[in-house]
Amino acid sequence: MDASVMKMLAVGLAAGLGLFGPALGLGLIGYSAMQSLGRNPEARGAILTNMILVGALCEAIGIYALIVAIILAMVVG
Repeated sequence: MDASVMKMLAVGLAAGLGLFGPALGLGLIGYSAMQSLGRNPEARGAILTNMILVGALCEAIGIYALIVAIILAMVVG
C-alpha cells in the first residue's frame, strides 16, 4: 500500500470513529426522552428543552470530529 492510501484510511477511521460516539449519544438521548415522556407527559416542556440542549452539545462533538477529518484530508491530499 502506498503512504497516501494509508493516510486516507486514517482520515476515514478518524471520521468514522469520531462520529460514532455522537450518533450513539443522540440515539440514547432520543430513547430516554421518549421513555420519560411516556411516563410523565406533563413534564413535556422541561424534557424537550433538556433533550434539545444535550442533543446540540452532542452534535457539536460530531462536528468537531468532521472538521478534524476534513483538515486531515486536506493535509494528506
